[in-house]
Amino acid sequence: MGIYERKKKEKEIRRKDIIEAAERIFFTKGYDNTTMDDVAKEAEFSKRTVYVYFTSKEQLYFEVMTRGYKLLIDMLRNELEDGEKRNAIREIKQMSLAMYHFSRDYPEYFKAIMEYENGEMDFQKGISDKSREECYVLGEKILGYLTKALKKGIMENSIRSNLDVTKTALVLWSCMIGVYNTANRKKNYIENYHNTTPEELIFSAFQLIIGSIRTANGGNYQ
Repeated sequence: MGIYERKKKEKEIRRKDIIEAAERIFFTKGYDNTTMDDVAKEAEFSKRTVYVYFTSKEQLYFEVMTRGYKLLIDMLRNELEDGEKRNAIREIKQMSLAMYHFSRDYPEYFKAIMEYENGEMDFQKGISDKSREECYVLGEKILGYLTKALKKGIMENSIRSNLDVTKTALVLWSCMIGVYNTANRKKNYIENYHNTTPEELIFSAFQLIIGSIRTANGGNYQ
């Protein structure tokens, strides 16, 4: 390995170390309570070194969300491997369950993404175009799974043909985010006071939402 290759590898390792340190701090203290000093201390680098690689904690937050989105996409891909064998509505149901399993199995990544989705953070400053765009592209890829399933449903005549596919996908995503948040944050409440599991709540929400977009020929989606 030449000098250039070695230095490049060292930079990649250092960059990864900083992201992992930021991730630990974000997950422990939360975004608002995290500072670049915290990240530098956790990574065991000087603050100046951290700024060589990242312009702000906002950029680091996008890097962490990117990791979360990639995990979620892997889970969705695994769920949809046999997509040709199921109808569109069952495909959307599998996506819904995969996203819930992600929220359960990777709660900190889920929380990071949801805080951005539901919060007032827009991060227009202090983020490189590359970091922001990579995160946005991954988010659009997830939305793409939904739009593809909706188009499939329209072709199958299981989903109404008069729907705007993109807007409907956005509504589905927005509605399910709210349900996932409730299922996770209010787990004890819905179990103890309403004798309902998070999974049952999610399935009921799915039935309600799908019922509003399916056709009379939509079939059984239990």
